[in-house]
Amino acid sequence: AGMGRTLVELFYDVISPYSWLGFEVLCRYRHIWNIDLRFRPAFLGGIMQQTGNKPPAMLPKRGEYMLKDIKRMAKYYQVPVQVSGDDFQRIFATSSLPAMRFITAVDMTNPQYLEPLSREFWMRFWSQHEDISQPENILAVARQAGLSSELSQKVLEMISTPAVKDRLKETTAEAMKHGAFGMPAVVAHYNGEPHHFFGSDRLELLGSVIGE
Repeated sequence: AGMGRTLVELFYDVISPYSWLGFEVLCRYRHIWNIDLRFRPAFLGGIMQQTGNKPPAMLPKRGEYMLKDIKRMAKYYQVPVQVSGDDFQRIFATSSLPAMRFITAVDMTNPQYLEPLSREFWMRFWSQHEDISQPENILAVARQAGLSSELSQKVLEMISTPAVKDRLKETTAEAMKHGAFGMPAVVAHYNGEPHHFFGSDRLELLGSVIGE
């Protein structure tokens, strides 16, 4: 972190619509707040499995509320999340593992593309309702985010390597070490200790804790 700046880590997965909301809002705040924002791509499926958490929409009443909540937040924050009842089935049927490995590989090799790439994955899945799990979809997202075909192909070949798999596992484990049980997990390192905030609706509380 820069002089006197607070390091804020955002642990996220592109399968999570609330992660997108948190991501966009923190991207705006980093220009106003005295923070260094660090994106930490992690795997939500791994966190759910290891903490015994269940997708909120498995509880029908909670699923109903979530639909309204995401729509309201999307409008409030001006983030183009498009959500309908069918989306919960779509989430259950999609593995974000290849996408999160691809994002991790980009973070390791070409981090300047991390932000636009992550945004494009959310756009494709949550705005355009298209698949993000197949190699051809991943390559299309990468091209949209500004990666050359050559680089996209190279990164795609990296996703099956132990280095990338291990890095994603390590980041996911790190999120859980801070207390994460879902996503987004925001960790602010302030006054020598980490402060964990869950979700995209605790950002004013985050600001208050770090003196913003």
